Amino acid sequence: MRGSRRMTTLALGVLAMVVALVAIACGDGNDDGTLTIGGIPDQNVSTLERAFGLMAEYLSRETGLDVEYVPANNYVAIVVAFRRGDVQLAWFGGLTGVQARELVDGSEAIAQRPQDAEFHSVFIVGADVEAEALDDLAGLTFTFGSESSTSGHMMPRLYLSEAGIDPDADFDGAPGYSGSHDATYRLVESGAYQAGALNEAVWDAAVAAGKADTDAVRVLLRTPAYYDYQWSIHPDIDAETGEAIEEALLALSASMGDDEAELLQLFQTDSFVETSNGNYEAIRATAERLGIIQ
Repeated sequence: MRGSRRMTTLALGVLAMVVALVAIACGDGNDDGTLTIGGIPDQNVSTLERAFGLMAEYLSRETGLDVEYVPANNYVAIVVAFRRGDVQLAWFGGLTGVQARELVDGSEAIAQRPQDAEFHSVFIVGADVEAEALDDLAGLTFTFGSESSTSGHMMPRLYLSEAGIDPDADFDGAPGYSGSHDATYRLVESGAYQAGALNEAVWDAAVAAGKADTDAVRVLLRTPAYYDYQWSIHPDIDAETGEAIEEALLALSASMGDDEAELLQLFQTDSFVETSNGNYEAIRATAERLGIIQ
């Protein structure tokens, strides 16, 4: 498929460029009692800094490690940082997690939110757009999120394809790539694009907080369920330390205090639960089907 080949070539080119240019200092495992954490930049910088800052403080209290948040400029950069060992505990989407663990033998998905076992993408349209189904999006302007996003690109691309739409040929011009989920709904809300797709948790939180203008943008549909976000740990972390980190993640509760309650709210969950690499095999298969990974 022409679109799939284009995506594969572009993704490989971007990965090569980031490997050459990414400027995060190489890590040395956790030999010095330091744990580096990071995640995909799927929301605005201030939200990410607060969420991962609180997580670093929490994990430090619970494990006794010196925990440092290492921000990433884009989705590819966090995968590269994990491959290099610069980030040892990463909050990945389904696709980036598969990509990262493919590059790092012995890395493991250890925790996810309960909703990540049945996650969904949301297709949205401008309030004045006449569309009731995915095939009605043909001929409209459309934006995805990041090219490496599971919920903002890969799964929406799959369902568009199944509806008979080639995203690289059937929209009004090439699809956009907003870079993050909150940017996607704002672009559709503003009229810059007539339609888009994003992470349901970001959309639902924006609606609940009154950040999304539902007079200007509406939900067209939610996709079927799939596995998505997860915490993955690097094999540089020794087994005993890894067990302590996993226990801390699984024990996190809003009843612990205000900071913990805010932390969970920022991650749009009430708790984290166990997961494993095998839960993401369907994500791998979809990425292979679309030509995103080989």
